[in-house]
Amino acid sequence: MDLRYPAGPFKMPVDWSATDRAAAIAVIAELPQKMSTAVAGLSDIQLNTPYRPDGWTVRQVVHHVADSHMNAYIRMRLAATEDYPTISPYDQDRWAALADSRRMNVNVSLMLLEALHARWVVFLRSLTTPEFARPFVHPESGKQSIDTAVALYGWHSRHHLAHITSLRERNRWK
Repeated sequence: MDLRYPAGPFKMPVDWSATDRAAAIAVIAELPQKMSTAVAGLSDIQLNTPYRPDGWTVRQVVHHVADSHMNAYIRMRLAATEDYPTISPYDQDRWAALADSRRMNVNVSLMLLEALHARWVVFLRSLTTPEFARPFVHPESGKQSIDTAVALYGWHSRHHLAHITSLRERNRWK
């Protein structure tokens, strides 16, 4: 297994459908509870364990997901309300190296994910099919739509959850 991609690399489905979209939104909706369960009972030593050699710690992964999903939510809202906005990228490795990501209690980001995902899911479920096609521009990766972002963040949710759960399994952490 490739420890970088325990859930497999992201691949945008060729025939993306309303059913696929609903499934990705369901994954986004379920992530806060699943993430909380994934880190439940872990000690500080375990939270400070990298999920792979030269990878982020479990703690950094939890905080990264909160950072990334806040950005995704804002990007999608910009696409829904502005004509072809250019979004701001950020350096996720530098964010993960900041003191709050390296030391802060994961419960802060778990609570943030719970509130953020509650709003995000209501927002996503309110959009019409044409609204999911609304574009935004990422300066590094080009034009994307809300639909593309939904697919990506459904995968992103599974991806980082699998980093934690596969580490727990490999290390036999109960």
